[in-house]
Amino acid sequence: IASLLSLDHYIDLCIPRGSYGLVNFIKSNTKIPVLGHADGMCHVFVDVDCDLAMAIRILIDAKLQYPAACNAMETVLLHAGLVSNGSAATILAEMKKAGIELFGSKTAISALEGKLPETLKPMDETLGFTCEYGDNRASVHVVQDIVEAMDHINKYGSAHTDAIITKDKSKADLFLGGVASACVFHNASTRFADGYRFGLGAEVGISTGKIHARGPVGVKGLTTTQWTLISSSKDGHTVTDFAEGKRSYTHKKIALE
Repeated sequence: IASLLSLDHYIDLCIPRGSYGLVNFIKSNTKIPVLGHADGMCHVFVDVDCDLAMAIRILIDAKLQYPAACNAMETVLLHAGLVSNGSAATILAEMKKAGIELFGSKTAISALEGKLPETLKPMDETLGFTCEYGDNRASVHVVQDIVEAMDHINKYGSAHTDAIITKDKSKADLFLGGVASACVFHNASTRFADGYRFGLGAEVGISTGKIHARGPVGVKGLTTTQWTLISSSKDGHTVTDFAEGKRSYTHKKIALE
């Protein structure tokens, strides 16, 4: 692989598909542009103004539909209001019943103390909020409001896919515009982040970068532009004619043959 990664004069793009270690090794050992992502730290924020049944349904799908996928939820963020009104206990009980093993942050364990049949297991202190389980485990954290949820995601997320569950459109719009991830969803499972599901055909990769293609990438995302200019003047076209006012730019759309 190391020899292949040195051929930057011949290879235009590298799309690594594999483990976290493989992707990071490739990113760190080549001059070739790399399209991809190393982490899949996906979050679902459950707002206090949510449809409880919907929230439970989406959370279970986001975690268990295919736990090893990079777009599976790893952390659920619960609005503190859900703890106060008892909905958080219902949500976590249903997630546990579905087979999800839950690990709480110090904040979550403290906020939920006495409100659950069993105290949440503590999160791994070493990995903290950057733990990508890839199985039926998930982290639980409690936030005071949507702004704290967005700040948490932008700090600990991997810019892959994050979702909000709420009935409040203004909050949804704030979240969709304020979370700096390749995919941001409202009332939908993170598992929808996929090239086939987006109608791109076969998915060749997923990019969390901010240059060129971003998110699930199909064949079109691998293409770049080539500008073709054909003069219709018998004398040809020069920039000088335009700079001196002899000609002017029309910027009209031209039908392609």
